[in-house]
Amino acid sequence: MTRWLPGTNRTRIGLVLAAVACTAAAVTPAVAAAQPAYRDASLPVVDRVDDLMARMSLQDKIGQMTQAEREAADPNAAASGGVGSILSGGGSAPTPNTAEAWADMYDAYQQAAIATPLGIPIIYGIDAVHGHNNVVGATIFPHNIGLGAANNPELTERIGRATAEEVAGTGIDWDFAPCLCVARNDRWGRTYESFGETPERPSAQSSIVSGLQGASLDAPGSVLATAKHYVGDGGTTGGDDQGNTEVSEQELRAVHLPPFQAALERGVGSVMISYSSWNGAKLHTNDYLVNGLLKGELGFTGFVVSDWQGIDKVDGQEGFTAEEVRNSINAGLDMIMVPYDYQKFMDLLRAEVEAGRVPMSRIDDANRRILTKKFEMGLFERPFTDRSFTPTVGSPEHRAIAREAVRESQVLLKNDGNVLPLAKDGGKIFVAGKNADDIGNQSGGWTISWQGSSGPITPGTTILQGIQQAVTPGTEVTYERNGNGIDNTYRAAIAVVGETPYAEGEGDRPEGMGLDDEDRATIARLKESGVPVIVVTVSGRPLDIAADLPQWNALVAAWLPGTEGAGVADVLFGDHNPTGTLPVTWMASAAQQPINEGDGQQPLFPYGFGLRY
Repeated sequence: MTRWLPGTNRTRIGLVLAAVACTAAAVTPAVAAAQPAYRDASLPVVDRVDDLMARMSLQDKIGQMTQAEREAADPNAAASGGVGSILSGGGSAPTPNTAEAWADMYDAYQQAAIATPLGIPIIYGIDAVHGHNNVVGATIFPHNIGLGAANNPELTERIGRATAEEVAGTGIDWDFAPCLCVARNDRWGRTYESFGETPERPSAQSSIVSGLQGASLDAPGSVLATAKHYVGDGGTTGGDDQGNTEVSEQELRAVHLPPFQAALERGVGSVMISYSSWNGAKLHTNDYLVNGLLKGELGFTGFVVSDWQGIDKVDGQEGFTAEEVRNSINAGLDMIMVPYDYQKFMDLLRAEVEAGRVPMSRIDDANRRILTKKFEMGLFERPFTDRSFTPTVGSPEHRAIAREAVRESQVLLKNDGNVLPLAKDGGKIFVAGKNADDIGNQSGGWTISWQGSSGPITPGTTILQGIQQAVTPGTEVTYERNGNGIDNTYRAAIAVVGETPYAEGEGDRPEGMGLDDEDRATIARLKESGVPVIVVTVSGRPLDIAADLPQWNALVAAWLPGTEGAGVADVLFGDHNPTGTLPVTWMASAAQQPINEGDGQQPLFPYGFGLRY
């Protein structure tokens, strides 16, 4: 999913509908006998789907293939329009932005949906890409590049489980994650959404699918996972977001496909199509890669969803046409994310079917796939929020998992004179840098809003606070963002520098990839004091630092750790021996991009590099 929604004041939907039909409440035997077969939870899912589809009109079926944004379709509008799915784009949240308000909003949508004649519940999707990151107070885990550095599939699965519980606690039942891209050019603004530059780490970390979906889709706290973005979005020429991946089919299959195969083996329920093109052909209308490879050769039985306004972009013109609708559906897309123009989509698709340009068999196949998941998820029996999970949002137990992930993701790249680990007791430590005391910066994009933002945007522990908590009471920690006031009486200086938040598009770096002037000036002030300087980079990718590195005594890559900054301090002070290794090659110069393992270029640090104490 990909687009931010304007406005910060969200209207909390307080819809209450009376006389709701077909709820999960107990019914008498006489009533049960009168119920249609699709209401009988004891029947096989395939039989329930058959029975329901036999009762559905063409308009009902088109509705199931339509996904609208919550700001464009409130519960009444969604129900009256027959919309089968709702989503929140990045930053689209109820007011207040609390777990309870999310749950109330979700339940209002389901209340309206199940009051319709057929009572088909909606499925609600969201980008919970490093925790339930749209919700203030949720646990924000390290972005995928950090989990790739940790390279611990068991931990990643536990993160998936914790995320699922927090998502379920707000009612939401579908997560647009994980991103299984293989990032081949660090100029790409979504590099941090990749577990690594070779297929091995993204394939291994597909374990998050098992965490999200649980033992079964209808188990408490399970949510539907999405393998995205199919396929090759990390290989675009120049690292251009939504660009063109110009590789042979052999390379596409060898490099970019394996993580999706791994997710399919774990039973991932949905696949999202990439905006990007493969050798000039848009993925959103690529019959060979969707119908042929994904559904045919690989045997994917879940459903395929478009990206945000994905069909709008096929012909390069604003909006979408009947041709784009026809070609995307016929190529194998089952559900279309049309956040605002959902009624236009439904009208166009109906006309295409009635004209015979989209076969009814294609509509039925899409509905069978979507409805199968809704039945498997138990939505017909339990359509409302499981409030027993609401208290897990931002819980101490989940934050402990996040801190564990942060410390395992740290990569020690330089440690001259064994300046690390630092002693916790005695003397003075100086901390500086724009990312030392900023939850927003250390969390990165896709945090509370689409692009993310600096500042105290959600509760958590900054890296500075983690350092302050780690030292003994007698140790003095001084913080000054720009490094002013340091002298040679300090035993060490820690500079926490790097990038500020961004997401796709805004995060592309076709030009420079180094530290900004503020970071350089801060480090220079620390260096002038004569004390050892430890640099901690907070970034979504390797930075162009080869010219600066000789001036630093130590370097730790912290990636984008999320809300639990104490995990960085766990490594700086030796409570955890650094175990992270580079999931991407660290360039000696931005001019080397793209640089990847085995391409013959000489990096600053190779793929898989990481020191220990």
